[in-house]
Amino acid sequence: MNGSEEGTTPHVVGWLLSTVGVLTAGGVLWIAVRSLRRSLRASRQVNEGRILDARASGAASLNDATFTFGLGIAVLIVITAAVMLTLNDSVIQKTFLRWDLMAASAGDVFAAFGLNIWIAVITEIFVLAFGLLLAVARLAPGNAWRPVRAIAIAYVDCLRAVPAIIVIYLVGFGLPLLQLPVLSDLPPEWFAIIALTLTFSAYTAETYRAGIEAIHPSQWSASRSLGFSFGKTLRFVILPQAVRGVIPPLLSLFISLQKDTSLVNIIGTMDAFNQAKFYSSANFNLSSVTVVAVLFILITIPQTRFVDGMLARGVSRRGRKGSK
Repeated sequence: MNGSEEGTTPHVVGWLLSTVGVLTAGGVLWIAVRSLRRSLRASRQVNEGRILDARASGAASLNDATFTFGLGIAVLIVITAAVMLTLNDSVIQKTFLRWDLMAASAGDVFAAFGLNIWIAVITEIFVLAFGLLLAVARLAPGNAWRPVRAIAIAYVDCLRAVPAIIVIYLVGFGLPLLQLPVLSDLPPEWFAIIALTLTFSAYTAETYRAGIEAIHPSQWSASRSLGFSFGKTLRFVILPQAVRGVIPPLLSLFISLQKDTSLVNIIGTMDAFNQAKFYSSANFNLSSVTVVAVLFILITIPQTRFVDGMLARGVSRRGRKGSK
């Protein structure tokens, strides 16, 4: 089939490129003309001795020129991607974006994706609790708690050093071999939850610790001077402040956790990626895997924007406090 036949992907992409190209060229030309007019106005204002007005016109002209340059780069990237999509008889589109295969696999892949979400949510609950316990153990004061601190530090260092996929493999295939009551009889998804909890609790512990240590020492001193114990100071004074400060990085960490749920397929868990691989093997095509990628994008990008919004509000709030 000829790639330029009507109704084919190359034909549709070519039509879109032509339309967008014409509209973009018109927009770029209009902005370029406006930039030239402002530049000429700036020259005229300099000759008239209106230096401040000339500077304003020059700045506006430079802004238009910079915007035109940035728009040109963006259009170049989009066109390059579109051309790559249609090259060599659309081999990229046929390998990754076969709409019929994507539609055929979407139902089963989406249903299996629910397992990824379930694993992520349950793991996040365990990670929040276990990570906080590790952080508190690492900050426990006095010589009596030194062995506990050493164990917590060793755990955090080791689990952050080992890739998550190795932990999943060791837990998923190791626990059944141990023949332990209850633990060895768990289904694969619970092995995945255990492995991800072990890994991400180490990162969460360090996030908690950073938030706790960011609280000014005077908070500790004031609380202890009132007769609060270390535990009560931590519970009623320090943690409420620390947790508010670490919510954005914790959310970013959980976004990474959601993506890493795709690793659990190595222990036989029927998640979205594993389901997509069955379709991929049956059709010798990767379009079903693209469906998985799209699903992760759809749940990750809104969370990322939410985290960015929280960070921006935090910066704005600190700015208002600093200006008072």
